[in-house]
Amino acid sequence: MAVAHRMYARALFEAAQEHGRLEQVREELSDFAAATREVPELGALLRNRELDPRAKMGALAAVLDGADELVRNFVLVVVQRGRASQLDEIEREFERLVAAEQGRLEVELTTAVELSDEEAARIVRQIEQASGRTVEATRRVDPSMIGGIILQAGSQRVDASVRGRLQRLRHELTTRS
Repeated sequence: MAVAHRMYARALFEAAQEHGRLEQVREELSDFAAATREVPELGALLRNRELDPRAKMGALAAVLDGADELVRNFVLVVVQRGRASQLDEIEREFERLVAAEQGRLEVELTTAVELSDEEAARIVRQIEQASGRTVEATRRVDPSMIGGIILQAGSQRVDASVRGRLQRLRHELTTRS
């Protein structure tokens, strides 16, 4: 079941690429996914398992009127197949595929204190040099880290925080015989 969202995202990605509408589909899918989070009624419509899929599809067809044909048909197929609750996961995977195609790497930088723009730019340049890709970084502050940095790129995570080091040391001390 965890693989389904990847299959759906890959199918949409390939169709959008084939029709030369990758960026348009990316934007519209992203907008629709954001709307399902921001408009409680729309999100509830998608998550309601008791509602007949045909009724959901009818309501969504009206909401998606004027949307790109690929996006409209894709959302309707996802709903028809009972995967509407996975739309956020599908959208994130689709975004990852587009970023990889465009040579972009999306990274989240988490630090204990706010980084200056110069510090953040220096870290981003280092990641770009190491990865050979254009990096788009979001920044987050987590004071509980004590110090250091955590880099998250997709499922890859590099924990160079003080809290992480202390946890690894604690684990090592308790598991050694």
